[in-house]
Amino acid sequence: MSGDTYSLDKQQLMQRTFDQMESERRETDFSARQKIALTCRILFDNGHDSGLAGQITARGDAPGTFLTQQLGLGFDEISAHNLLLVDEDLQVLQGSGMPNPANRFHAWVYRARPDVSCIIHTHAVHTAALSMLEVPLEISHMDNCVLYDEVAFLPKWPGVPVGNEEGELIAGALGSKRALLLAHHGLLVACTSIEESCLLALAFERAARMQLLASAAGAIQPIEPALGREAHDWILRAQRSASAFAYYARRSLKHHPDCLLE
Repeated sequence: MSGDTYSLDKQQLMQRTFDQMESERRETDFSARQKIALTCRILFDNGHDSGLAGQITARGDAPGTFLTQQLGLGFDEISAHNLLLVDEDLQVLQGSGMPNPANRFHAWVYRARPDVSCIIHTHAVHTAALSMLEVPLEISHMDNCVLYDEVAFLPKWPGVPVGNEEGELIAGALGSKRALLLAHHGLLVACTSIEESCLLALAFERAARMQLLASAAGAIQPIEPALGREAHDWILRAQRSASAFAYYARRSLKHHPDCLLE
């Protein structure tokens, strides 16, 4: 290789990497239904299982519609063929069964955030444990900086989120951020793609686990804001999201090849 890169500054090297990643980017040929099913299996394999609790939704092709899983099926049972297409009133348009009634707050988030294409809500155990302390998620490690300045906090539990009041409250608390920690409850991630939502949900639970471990040993020290934002922008790229999602998909498909059946 040429040694010309040794004369470049950090920003030039970062941009060079972004350009190279874009040229090497390979899109997967998974359908939206398959991506949702894969996300369910990926999250199940990475500590987000909580029985029948939690929902994953993604916008449908028609305005005011979204795909979601059937109530009564765990994340490890979701396949592309058993997803439901519902409207904002949670009426089933395609598929059989009923959606989780907590999907109502997803509809409120979609109404408030036209940029959001996929919402994930889980009760992952470390996130749930942190939520019991009524403290915000702290982002203080490079690996977690994909969430730097991206996590809102709802400090009081509004109860079971099946009413319009809870939908308004959750959508308002999320604001313009990509994630939300709900006290005494769990996490919410809302992103522009299924892949990004999946990866941020994984990062959220890992950050919560690290926070609990670190805080048991001492006071967590903050990172410099400028460096946090730099790491955020470095990690949160469509190219990286596509590559990382493909990696997790390969891992899950070794054990759950049935999830792709439509």
